Formats: sequence, structure tokens, C-alpha cells
Amino acid sequence: MNNLFIILAMLALSAFFSGMEIAFIAANKLRMELDRSKNTVTSRIINVFTSHPSHYISTMLVGNNIALVVYGIMMAKILEPTIALWVESELFIMTLQTLFSTFLILFTAEFLPKTLFRLNPNFSLNFFAVPVMFFYVIFYPVTVVIMMFSKSIISRVLNTDITEEAESRAFGKVDLDHLVQEGQDRQTVMEDEEHNMKLFRNALDFSNVKLRECFVPRTEIEAMEIGGEIQELTQRFIETGYSRIMIYKESIDNIIGYVHSSVLFRNPQSIKAALSRVLIVPETMAAHKLLKLFTREQKSVAIVVDEFGGTSGMVTIEDIMEEIFGEIEDEHDSIDLVEEQLSETEFIFSGRIEIDYLNDKYRLELPESDDFETLNGFIIFNHESIPSVNEIIRIEGFKIQIIEVSNTRISKVKLTLIS
Repeated sequence: MNNLFIILAMLALSAFFSGMEIAFIAANKLRMELDRSKNTVTSRIINVFTSHPSHYISTMLVGNNIALVVYGIMMAKILEPTIALWVESELFIMTLQTLFSTFLILFTAEFLPKTLFRLNPNFSLNFFAVPVMFFYVIFYPVTVVIMMFSKSIISRVLNTDITEEAESRAFGKVDLDHLVQEGQDRQTVMEDEEHNMKLFRNALDFSNVKLRECFVPRTEIEAMEIGGEIQELTQRFIETGYSRIMIYKESIDNIIGYVHSSVLFRNPQSIKAALSRVLIVPETMAAHKLLKLFTREQKSVAIVVDEFGGTSGMVTIEDIMEEIFGEIEDEHDSIDLVEEQLSETEFIFSGRIEIDYLNDKYRLELPESDDFETLNGFIIFNHESIPSVNEIIRIEGFKIQIIEVSNTRISKVKLTLIS
């Protein structure tokens, strides 16, 4: 009876140590840092663990191994006489003992606890912080000796020094991403919190944004030949209402600068005299790199070129900031962008509107891809050509009727959800 009690106790301890080991590894480190600000006994204990992660893991391993050794001895005492009644071969007796003991320990002290503790690792760490601290102190001398011995071997064999600073990095981008996802998954998210989470998510995703995802396409760039008259340029500013007009030489694929409307108050004699330098960047460039370039060069406008050197579009510092903060209406955003909801399943949209914007606002669940950004691009990508007026296209649960179209793009469509 005593042996059975010891076996159950060792199984429970082994399960505890295994579970707490995986809970520490799987826990969101940022959440742990935020909990630390509560200044409770539990938060102070967890602060000790996060400051010395190697020591924590070593403590769990020491405790687990001690429990497994005692478990093995006790199981042998119980199983050997019982199996010997049916089997005479010592080798077979040992094999059966090993198989039974291993199956029991793997299920009850490895698979089951690790699965359970991974479900909510931060809660597990907080809930069991005090008992873990008890074993942390009890096994401290043994753990220190083992860690010193291990580090000595590693430094000799691999010629590498293990520093405490490298071991105790608080958290990284993955932990930030985990925290945001955790907030989005909750059922009761307040409107303000949802907005903050979206900003946080956009900031995390910003490092992956390419310029081709946020520029104004070349078809919407207002441009003039450098040989034009200054009076013509003035009239163009009045007609368009734009603050900047691009200036090219011979073709729009050779943009050499831009003129800002404010320069006209100085009464320049020619377009060349009013010209400002514009940055030329590839469409594959990361948005955050251009943001740094804008800051360094003290510029706010860049021309985006494709792999052949042709003009793909134009990007401003505002376009880049929109990737984090959402839509900020400017002169290019106000080009008759139509978005009208006719019913729960029918909408009128401009082809220029971005897919992710429609999904966020109207919950349409339109497919998103790196191959297109706008509704116009989505239709052309799937239809493989520019459709004609009144043509009806069916794409993945959506019926799209073309209302307005030109030779180069789709201007307006009627989108209907197909149940």
C-alpha cells in the first residue's frame, strides 16, 4: 500500500514538473512582464523565474528526474513479483516492466500534463507559482552544481560562453504578436480596445509591407512635361486641386521631379525653376525602409518603379503611415471613391477601393493575395482580362456586375453576395 502511494505521488510530481516546464516555455513573455507590474507575491516570484530562465528549467528537470527514478524503483518492487507468477524469464519480466512503466509515465506524466498546461500557460504559472518556488529553493544547490558542470562542458566542447543576458531576453516580436492575437480572440472586446489592437497588429505587420501595397498607381498620377508652360501648370493645379504635380521628360516613365503648388507664389519663370527633387525607389522596397529614407533625406514623396525601370506609381509619407493608422483622406483618396450599401447582400464599390478595407468595414471575406490590393485588381486577376460594361462575373461566392470601365481599369462595380 505504501509503495502504491509513493508511485502515485511520484507520478503527480513528474506531471507537475513536466507541465510547469512546458508552461514556462509556452507562456507569453510580454503578458508575464505586464503581470509583473501588479506587484503581487505571485508576480514577484515569476519575476525571479524570468530573470533566470535556465535555472528554472534546470529545477524542473532535476525534480522530474528525481520523481522518475523513485517511480522506477517502486514500480519494479510491485511489478516484478506479480509478473514472476506468470513468467519465468528474467528478460521477459524486465521487458514487461519497462513497457508498462513507460506507457504509464508517458501518458500520465508527459502527454497529459503538457497538453493541459499548454492550454493556458500564463494562468498555470501564476496559479502554481508558490509551490514551484518551494522546489526552486529546495533544489537550488543541486541545480547550481549541475548548471556549472553543464556550462563548463559546453564552453570546452563548443568554445562558447553562455551569458545570463542572452538567456533572459524579456520578449520579442512573436510574443507581441501572440498578445495581440490573444486580445482579438476574446469574445468581449470593447470598441476602443479593438481599435488599439488593430493599430498594434498593423504596427507588427508593418515590417512586411512592400511599397507595391500602398502606392498610388500611375494611372492616377497627375503629371506634365518639363517643357510645358508655367501658366498651363497653374491651370492644372486649379483643375485638379492637387498640391503636387509630377514632372517628366519625354514620358511618364522618366519622372524627374515634382512641383508643389506653394512654389507658384514665388512666380517662377519656368517649370524647371520650380522643380523639386523626388526619390526613386523600387516597388519591392519595404515601406519601413522608405520611411527611414524620407526622414534622412527630408522628403515626403517618392516615385515607385518596377523591375524594368518604368513608373509603377507614387508614394507619400502619408500613404506609408496609413498602413499603421488606417485611411487618412487626402487629394488622391478623394477621387470619387464610391462605396454604397444597397442591402445586406448588395453593394456599389469603386474598383480603386482596397480589398482589406472592404473586408474590415463590411465583413465581406473577399480573398486577399499578394497579387492584388484593390477590387479592380481582384477582378482582373480572376477574370484574366478587363471585362466590358454590364458583364457579370462570378468569383468565389460573389456576383460582380461591371458598371463603369475604361481601357485600363474597372471604375465601378455592383457586388452581390451569393448565399
